[in-house]
Amino acid sequence: MNTGLLFVLGLCPILWLILALLVLKWPTWKAAVGSALLAAIEAMLVWKLPALDTGSAALEGIMMALWPIVVVIIAAVFTYNLCVKTGAMETIKGMLASVTSDRRLLVLLIAWCFGGFMEGMAGFGTAIAIPAGMLAAMGFDPIFSCLVCLLANGFPTPWGSIGIPTTTLANLVGLENTHLSFVESLQCAPFMLAVPFIMMMLAGGKGMKSLKGIGFITLMSGVCFVIPQLIVSWFVGADLAVVVGAVCSMAVTIVLAMKKKTPPEYEMEVKTEKSLTLDKALRAWSPFIMIFILLLGTSKLVAPVNSWLAQFSSAVSVYTGADPNTISFVWINTPGVWIFLSAIVGGLIQHASWEDFRSAFVATVKQMTPTIITMCSVLATAKIMSYSGMIGDIAAFCIAVTGSFYTIFAPWLGCLGCFVTGSGTSSGLLFGQVQMDAATALNMDPFWVVGLNMLGVGVGKMLSPQSIAIALSAVGGTGRDSELLKKVLPYGAVLLVLTSLVGYFGSILL
Repeated sequence: MNTGLLFVLGLCPILWLILALLVLKWPTWKAAVGSALLAAIEAMLVWKLPALDTGSAALEGIMMALWPIVVVIIAAVFTYNLCVKTGAMETIKGMLASVTSDRRLLVLLIAWCFGGFMEGMAGFGTAIAIPAGMLAAMGFDPIFSCLVCLLANGFPTPWGSIGIPTTTLANLVGLENTHLSFVESLQCAPFMLAVPFIMMMLAGGKGMKSLKGIGFITLMSGVCFVIPQLIVSWFVGADLAVVVGAVCSMAVTIVLAMKKKTPPEYEMEVKTEKSLTLDKALRAWSPFIMIFILLLGTSKLVAPVNSWLAQFSSAVSVYTGADPNTISFVWINTPGVWIFLSAIVGGLIQHASWEDFRSAFVATVKQMTPTIITMCSVLATAKIMSYSGMIGDIAAFCIAVTGSFYTIFAPWLGCLGCFVTGSGTSSGLLFGQVQMDAATALNMDPFWVVGLNMLGVGVGKMLSPQSIAIALSAVGGTGRDSELLKKVLPYGAVLLVLTSLVGYFGSILL
C-alpha cells in the first residue's frame, strides 16, 4: 500500500473528529468515542494489529487518562466549584475590581492576569468563562469580553490545569517534563509579551493611542508573567509554571495600576468589595495558596520530600504486543491528590458545610463526565494509532512532503488538534508522537519540534468552536458564534503565521 493512501487512512480517526464536530455538530465526547472505534477497526483491518493487542493498547490509554489526568481535572474544577459555593470567588472578583477604574487595566487584570491564574489552576474553559462573565457583568460589551478572554487564554493553555497538557505530552513521547516546559515557554514568550498589548489596544478602542499612559504597565504585566514562568519551568516543570507567572504578573500589575491616575475617557464605574478584611481575603484565596505551597513543597526543588514520596508508585506494562511501554502510576505525589487536599482544607477554612462539599463534588463529576469520556477516548485513540503504526505512517508522509521545512507546519498540527477538540491535552495526544517521529527522522531537536505542537495549541485554543461556545455561554451570547469567530479569526491567522516563523528559524538556530 503506498504511503499517500496510508497517510489518508491514518488520518481518518482525526478527520472523523473534524466531521463529527464541525459538520454533524456532535458533542465532543461522542465524536471522540467514534474516533476511538474507527481507529480500532482500522488498526485491525488495515494495519493487521491483533484484536487483543488493539484492546490492550486502548486500555493503556484509558488507564493513563484516568490517572493522573482525570484526577487533576476533577480536583481542579471541584476546587473552583467549592469556592463558588462558599462565596470565596465573589470575594476574589471584588478584590480585582477594586484596584482601578481604568477600563483598559481592568481588562488586563481580569482577562490576562486572573484568566492566566484560572487557566493554571483549573483550565478546561474556566479561564475563559469566568473572566468573560466578570467583564460583561462590569458593563463591557459581551462580544468584546469574549474576544479579549479568548486572546488572553490561548498561549497559557499548554500549562493549564496544573500543567496537564505539557506533562501528558512529555509522558506520551518520553521527554523530560522540565526541559520540554522550558522550551515551550521560550517558544510562547514572544506571543505572551505581545498579546497584552493587543488586548489594551482593543480595550481602549483607539489602536496604538490606547497605550498612552499604560505602555509600561502592559509591558511589565507580560514580562513578569513570562520570566517567572521560564524559571519555574526550568527548575520545577510544567505544574506551576503558569500559576506562578500569573500570580507575579497580577501582583506587579496591581501595584502599578494602583499608582496610575485614570484618564477621564477610560473611566469606568465598577462595583467593589467594600467590607473586605485581610482575614476574608486570605480565606477566599486559601485553597489556591495551599495548592501552590503543596505542589512547590513536593516538587524536585525539595529533593528529600520528592524522593521519599516517589516510592509510592507502581510501574506496569499493559500492551500485549511487541515493545510495550512501561507506564508509571504515582499514587501520592501527583497534582490531583494535593489539589483535592487543598480544596478540602481550604473549604473548611471558608466554613463550607458537608452539604457544600457533597453538592460541589457531585456537580463537578456531572459537569466533567463528558470531558472524562473525551480524555479516555482520545488517549485510547492515540495509543491504538501509535502501536498499530498509523502515527509512523502519518509522520513518514509529512516528512517526505515537507522535508527540512517541516517545522513551518509543525505548529499547524497542534493548532488543528486544539481547534477540533478544544483541548491542548487532546492535541498533544493526537499529534505529539507524529512530532516526535518527525524530529527523530529529520535529526532535529525533539524538544523543539514537540514543543511546536503546543505553540500551535495557543492559536487553536482561541479559535476553537468549543472555546467560543464557552465564552458566549458565560455572557448570555449563545447563538452569536459566527460573529465572535469573525472577530477573533484575523488575530488567529496572523499569530499562526508567526508561529511558523518561530518554528522554522528556531530550528535553524538550534
